[in-house]
Amino acid sequence: MSEGEKNWYVVYTKPRWEKKVYQLLVEKGMEAYCPLNRVRKKWSDRYKWVEEPLFRSYVFVKIGEEEKTGIRLINGIVNFVYWLGKPAIVRDHEIETIRKFMNDYVEVWAEPLVLPKDARVTILKGAFMDKEGIVVMATRNRVRVLIESIGYSLIAVVDRSNVSAAVEKQQG
Repeated sequence: MSEGEKNWYVVYTKPRWEKKVYQLLVEKGMEAYCPLNRVRKKWSDRYKWVEEPLFRSYVFVKIGEEEKTGIRLINGIVNFVYWLGKPAIVRDHEIETIRKFMNDYVEVWAEPLVLPKDARVTILKGAFMDKEGIVVMATRNRVRVLIESIGYSLIAVVDRSNVSAAVEKQQG
């Protein structure tokens, strides 16, 4: 990344601080994005439309490398969201896709990617890199993968960020 180039990052906020953090970032002159979803809530005596963050405890901010240290000092920001050991960078077109989706649809929600039991996955790094396996169990941070190799069934506990859905091979 060249000096002065800005990327979108995801920051993790204190619970229910998404709108406040967004406002603080904007007040500091930073480009930020907190996708809000309009949802109808029922109170004891009435219904009301409210705006809730689409991604709980996440706010997007477009900053340069030199601004990353100061971000953590902003009230309400806990840290960056990390992917493969580095602050996660979100591509511009992905931010635009979220914006367009939010403009085109009402009552949207986001769900984390689920790795169901028996799903085929490919291991992305480590001793079993590029090997395919079957999910035996998945928790929030770890996946237990069955790796069929050399006539044995090896079970490896793999960091969740190190697996991806296996690509179906074409029959020919």
